[in-house]
Amino acid sequence: MSIFIVTILFSTYKVYANEEIEVNAKAALMIEKNTGKIIYEKNINEQNYPASVTKILTAILTIEKCDLEEIATVSQSAISNIPSGYVIAPLYEGEQIKIKDLLYALMLKSANDAAYVLAEHVGGSVNGFSEMMNNKAKEIGCKNTHFVNPNGIHNLEHYTTAYDLYLITNYAMKNETFSKIVSTYQYTLPATNKYSYSNRIMENTNNFINPNSAYYNQNVKGVKTGTTDQAGNCLITDSADSGLEFITVVLGAETSNSKFSETRKMINYAFDNYTLTKVYGKGDIVTNIEVEKATKETKNLNLVTSEDFLVVNNINTNVADMTPEIILNENIVAPIDKGQEIGTVKYNVEGKEYTSKLFAENDVELKTYYVEISIGVGIFSVIIIILVIKKKRRG
Repeated sequence: MSIFIVTILFSTYKVYANEEIEVNAKAALMIEKNTGKIIYEKNINEQNYPASVTKILTAILTIEKCDLEEIATVSQSAISNIPSGYVIAPLYEGEQIKIKDLLYALMLKSANDAAYVLAEHVGGSVNGFSEMMNNKAKEIGCKNTHFVNPNGIHNLEHYTTAYDLYLITNYAMKNETFSKIVSTYQYTLPATNKYSYSNRIMENTNNFINPNSAYYNQNVKGVKTGTTDQAGNCLITDSADSGLEFITVVLGAETSNSKFSETRKMINYAFDNYTLTKVYGKGDIVTNIEVEKATKETKNLNLVTSEDFLVVNNINTNVADMTPEIILNENIVAPIDKGQEIGTVKYNVEGKEYTSKLFAENDVELKTYYVEISIGVGIFSVIIIILVIKKKRRG
């Protein structure tokens, strides 16, 4: 017999995304990364040129493929194919430099020559590395991304979306090395075989990381800026406080300042208006059911969560007043083992569904009556089989 406990959900709660803030960039997105809750969205699946935020994928792909102490050699092609006006470290032909140093040049100063050196070192060529980038983007879940270079130098075939960039950034920020690099304000490249001075200072172009900037924000952990005439001004940030962590994407802002001011607007709005609510803690009882064919002592079974159940909600929404939907598996009968998955609990908060699996808090034993019947049926079946066999032998 199937047991279902289903309650009616009332979805009268206001959806706040897009209603109380306005961003003038071509595309923008803000997501709470631990829950996937969208706080703001604008043209998030529209293809745009990404400029240097491309380098997020270049960096994480390099980190996954290389040892940071590996040495790469700067080729002539890596430094000669950069159009005038694009940022360089600079690096020098024949220079031998560690992958770690190239990554800091790539992500802080946004050095395009460092991107080409890494691409040739990891992928054998820019084309080879670009293919690796596109494969990695698909693996991460991107559906509207196509890259033809590792740095975002403008190309009509080099494009992505705000949502795909969120996916890439969310993936990259889970890597400790990557998150350490992009949260660094300043890094000095060491002297090398081709450059004997230690005066190549890589300063982070992200003003949220710069303690001397009016945009400095101690809650921002990175990630990357980008600018070309065709892409406009782009910025991706990761900001965290009080258990909340937001990834913000701005593409095609009108000015360099506006990419920071519009991002700051979203960050301030999110932290001022949203909170992280623990609906259930690990091991909390969500509901209780009566299990068929169970002993009297164990038939009342508590269903519990195996981890904290967290939701992101507007401060004006009282999650405690909301009624969950509980869906149980079919054919829940004894015996049941402690920790066995029994069903799911769901909450719909401001248009987003949150789910958590439910598990048995303790063992549920099979009632002796059913055990005796099962044994009796088994013995009877064996006797019948023996009698049939004997009858056949006599015949």
